[in-house]
Amino acid sequence: MSLADWLRALLVILVWGVNFVVTKWGLEELTPMLLSALRFAMASLPLLLFVRKPASLSWGLLAAYGLVQGAGQFGLLYIGMNLGMPAGMASVVLQAQAFISLLLGVVLLREYPRSWQWLGLVVATIGLAVIGSARGEGAGSMSVAGFFFTLAAAAMWASANLISRHAARSGPYEPLPFLVWSSVFPVIPLLLLSVWLEGGQANLLAQLQNVGWKGLGAVTYLALLSTLLGYGLWTQLLQRYPVSTVAPLSLLVPVVGLVSAMWIFDERPALLHWLGTLAVLAGMVINQWGGRWARR
Repeated sequence: MSLADWLRALLVILVWGVNFVVTKWGLEELTPMLLSALRFAMASLPLLLFVRKPASLSWGLLAAYGLVQGAGQFGLLYIGMNLGMPAGMASVVLQAQAFISLLLGVVLLREYPRSWQWLGLVVATIGLAVIGSARGEGAGSMSVAGFFFTLAAAAMWASANLISRHAARSGPYEPLPFLVWSSVFPVIPLLLLSVWLEGGQANLLAQLQNVGWKGLGAVTYLALLSTLLGYGLWTQLLQRYPVSTVAPLSLLVPVVGLVSAMWIFDERPALLHWLGTLAVLAGMVINQWGGRWARR
């Protein structure tokens, strides 16, 4: 990778790692579904007049990606964090998407992992089980509901990965138009879910009228930096370099997430949380580099 691309990758890692802290701030003023709806509204609606729809991608594919990623991944993640999932641990558990993607690839694409990838899956699964069984103290405490909603969000991310891969087979496309137009579709469903599950229309309007700098700042960061900048740069890197070169860099995202949450929220994960985190990261390392070690 060139120096410029290394800097792009490090910028994405930093943006995505701090993303969990920013989300926690946003949830102090906005309910999960409304926060997610505003994120994707800001990432799409202002740009529709200036960015053309990708010609090679169908409306159905854009809708599928937008709903699975927007309403699925981020809706469930925000609910999990609102129900007691610490920001630092959320950044770790969400990485389960890599292994859920592996399993979905077996079932849906008939792509069978190598032996070291199965080993990595087993090690990471043990780590997730340890994290799920542990209890932190104070700001680092974690609820069972928060853990499982975050795990469900990882499953949605894995599903979005498969849709994105299918999109790549449909023809070349630019990342920004793909993200802008796919981000349109989750807005209305998320607003309807917010009205239904989060206190009705009156509560939604009250939140919009009373939102402060934390809520507005969180929406802006999540829409412009995490969604458009982060996913845009990441997709460009995947288009330029092999997945085996780019994907391992995501191992640094939970490191940034844990450190930033400890610094800003004073989160102190329990010993079992740390051990489980090490197991998840070890599983990802085995999954990414096990083939090189086997050949040697």
